[in-house]
Amino acid sequence: MLLFLNFLKKKKNKDKPKQANVTMSKPKKVYEQVAIRKGEIGEFKIDIQLDQLPKNCRYLSDLLVMNPKAKSGYSQIDHVVLTPYGIFAIETKNYQGTIYGGKDRKTWLVNGKFKMMNPFVQNYGHIKALTSFIDEKYHDLFISMVSFTKRCTFKVDLDYRKIASNEIIVYDIELSEFIHRKVSVLKIHHKEPLLIEGDISTIYNAFSNANITDPAVRAEHKLALNENTSVESVNPRSTCSICNKPVSDKVKTYCLSNKKFDGKVYCFEHQKGGM
Repeated sequence: MLLFLNFLKKKKNKDKPKQANVTMSKPKKVYEQVAIRKGEIGEFKIDIQLDQLPKNCRYLSDLLVMNPKAKSGYSQIDHVVLTPYGIFAIETKNYQGTIYGGKDRKTWLVNGKFKMMNPFVQNYGHIKALTSFIDEKYHDLFISMVSFTKRCTFKVDLDYRKIASNEIIVYDIELSEFIHRKVSVLKIHHKEPLLIEGDISTIYNAFSNANITDPAVRAEHKLALNENTSVESVNPRSTCSICNKPVSDKVKTYCLSNKKFDGKVYCFEHQKGGM
């Protein structure tokens, strides 16, 4: 009887069609949507913090203003916070990894492999664009802040983390804290507010009026940024350093991540012994 039952069980399993073990890779569009979503969440977290600032502060987000000196002809400022003791121009970054940078470097590194423009140089351009819309007496009141997500680790000049500096690097979750601390320090140095309510309203209106909301112009600016992206590979070659034979992105990534190749790319043949 047991033999008969085992025979039926084997026959049933034999007749059952096997399912193919197929792993579906996510299309590029899905990854792009995920990246955009992460950026939106990051901006949302910052907006929540800015909403909780004191009532005598005002802020604007996602400003696009004319800037003849920029490659696209415009500057896009993520956030501007107006306080009685200073104007905070804030640049937000959505990178992941270790950030290497210094005051004397025009380019910084992400994970030691990818270049990005020094964000404070970038923000300086934003500030210069903003000053063109307000009275000269306000020009020296700007504080430059760059915000990164907690997915990053800072390997930068320590001065960037000092509250006494006018160039401050922060994590997104501590942005409002650093603004409060900076304002508190400025209060100690100045007996009276540097900007009264009327000044703040005047500056707010000037920036708001300068803001370009036309979707076509914003799309044009975004296209220009994509063509001149600020993050690029340190060694973008995709050919062998010896024979110039094209290599795949996988081989290129392997070589660049292997210290013995000293930042160079080699095809499979020259990886083994042709160097």
